[in-house]
Amino acid sequence: MATPSQFLAMTVLVAMAACSPAPISREEVPAGTQEVSAPADRDLQEVVVTGSRRRTAESVMDMPTSNVTAREIHMATAPYAVLPQDRENYGRIDANPVQRAAENPVSTFSVDVDTGAYSNVRRMLNEGRLPPQDAVRVEELINYFDYGYAAPRDSATPFGIVTEIASTPWNPKTRLLQVGIQGWERLGERRPSNLVFLVDVSGSMQAADKLPLVKSSLKLLARQLTGQDRITLVVYAGSTGVVLEPTPGSETTTIQSALDRLEAGGSTNGGAGIALAYAMAEKAFMKDGNNRVLLATDGDFNVGTVSFEALVDLVEEKRKGDVALTTLGFGTGNYNGHLMERLADAGNGNHAYIDSLIEAQRVLVSQRDATLHTIARDVKIQVEFNPARVSEYRLIGYENRILHREDFNNDQIDAGEIGAGHSVTALYEIALQGEGGERMDPLRYGSETGAVADSDELAFVRLRYKRPEDGQKAASRLIERAVRVGDLRKDASQSSAEFRLAAAAAAYGQLLRGGAYTGGFGYPDAIALAESAGGVDPESGNFLQLLKLADGLSTRDAQAQLAPN
Repeated sequence: MATPSQFLAMTVLVAMAACSPAPISREEVPAGTQEVSAPADRDLQEVVVTGSRRRTAESVMDMPTSNVTAREIHMATAPYAVLPQDRENYGRIDANPVQRAAENPVSTFSVDVDTGAYSNVRRMLNEGRLPPQDAVRVEELINYFDYGYAAPRDSATPFGIVTEIASTPWNPKTRLLQVGIQGWERLGERRPSNLVFLVDVSGSMQAADKLPLVKSSLKLLARQLTGQDRITLVVYAGSTGVVLEPTPGSETTTIQSALDRLEAGGSTNGGAGIALAYAMAEKAFMKDGNNRVLLATDGDFNVGTVSFEALVDLVEEKRKGDVALTTLGFGTGNYNGHLMERLADAGNGNHAYIDSLIEAQRVLVSQRDATLHTIARDVKIQVEFNPARVSEYRLIGYENRILHREDFNNDQIDAGEIGAGHSVTALYEIALQGEGGERMDPLRYGSETGAVADSDELAFVRLRYKRPEDGQKAASRLIERAVRVGDLRKDASQSSAEFRLAAAAAAYGQLLRGGAYTGGFGYPDAIALAESAGGVDPESGNFLQLLKLADGLSTRDAQAQLAPN
C-alpha cells in the first residue's frame, strides 16, 4: 500500500498529466469551431494539492468562500496554464560576413521590395515579445520607409540611382554607403488589372486577425477598382472552388457580398488552390494588363502538395505565363513566413504581412501601384569596390538574395521585381584604407594594391533590369554610376535626414538579430538617431515607439537572465 507521501506525489503526477492536452488533428475540428489546445471542461476536473490535503476543483468551488484561499480558487479555475503552441516558421538567416575588397571586390544581389518582416516584427513587439532572429530580415525593415529619392522623369529609364556616404553611427572608424533606387511612377490612366483573390478558408483561419481581416482588407482594394478591371475569387480548404467568376471591378456590391459569404473550416490544400487560381487568371488574361494572383493566408498548408520545394516549383512554373503572385500573410501562432516570402519571390511578386487594417490600407490602397503594377523584372544590383580606397565591406541584409558574380550578366537568372513608384535601399558598412576600421588581417601573400589606385572612385554601382513589355526572352538593360571620394561626408550629423532614418532602421534590425556588428551601440542610440531624422516618413513616429518597445523588452529579458533561480 502506498504511503501518504507517495499517494500525494502520484496525485500531483496525475494532475499534471491531465493538463497535457492530447493532440487534436485539424481534421477532427468541426467547421465553424475554434481550435483549442485541450477540452475546455478539463479545467474543472484537475486535482488541486494544498499541503497534505487533496481537493478536486469541484469540491473547492462548492466550499464556503471563507474556507477557500484565493490561490485555491485560481488553481481550480486555471490549474495548469497551457500556452498555445507556437508553430511559426521562418527561414534561417546567417548575417553577411565582412569581405576584404582586395580578395573579393564585387558584391551582387537581387533587389527585394518585400516589407512583410517589418509589420510582422511590429506585431510581435506589440504582443510584448521580441521576435525570433530569423523573422528579422533587415533589408525589409530598411525598405519599409519612403526616403523621398528623386524619381526618373519618364519610363525610358525607369530608375534613378541615389548614393550617400557618411560615418557609420555604430562604428566611427567605418563608413556607411547608402545605395537608393527609385522606380518610375506611372502617371495618368492605369493599366487594367486581372486580379485573382486566392483566400485560405481552412480551419486555421478562424481567428479575428485572419479570415475576418482578410475580407476587410480585400474589400479596401476592391473599392479602388473600375469597370476595366476584373476580379475573381478562389478559395481553398480541404478542397478548392471558385466563389466568384471574373467580375468587373465596378461591381463592388457583388464582390463584397462574395467576400462576406466566406467562412473558415477544414484542412488546408494550398497547392490545389494555387493551381486553380492561376488557371482562373489565365482564363481572364489581359494581354496589355496587370495579371496577378493575391494569396491571402497564414501559410499553414497541411494536405495535398505540402512540400516546401514542390510548392515553390509550382509557382516558378506558373510564372512563365506572365501571371505574378503577391502573398499577403495574416495571423499568429502558425504563420509560415518562410513559405510566404519564397512563394512571392518565385512568383515574380512581393510579400506583405497584414497585421491591421491600417497596414492593409497602406499596402493595397496607398501603395497599390507599387504592390500590383510591375515596371521592371529581374532587377539585380552589383557594387564593385576599389581596393585601393576600400579595404573591407559588408552588405547589411539581403542574405537570401545574394547572387554569384557571374549571375549579374546572365539574363536567365531570376531576380527581383519592382513596382511603379517603388524604391529600394541597400546599405554597406565599409572600411576605408588607412582609417583603421578593418575587422580582418590582410593576407600575408596577397596584393593590397588595386589597378585604379589613383582613381577617386570608391565604388562602382551597376544595375540590370528587364522591361515587362519587352517579353520574357528580352535582353536586360544596364545603368551604371560611380561613387567618388568627393561624396564622403565626415560624420552622420552632416548626412541627410533620409540617411539617418535608413541607418536607424538598419541598426534596429541588427540589434533585433543580436547586434553582432553594432558594438556598444544600443537601442537608446538608435532611438536618438531616429529622432534626429525627424518626420521623413509618416511611419517615423510609430517606428520610434517600436524602438522603445524593443529597448524595454530587451532590458526585461536581460534582467530575467540575470535573476537568481
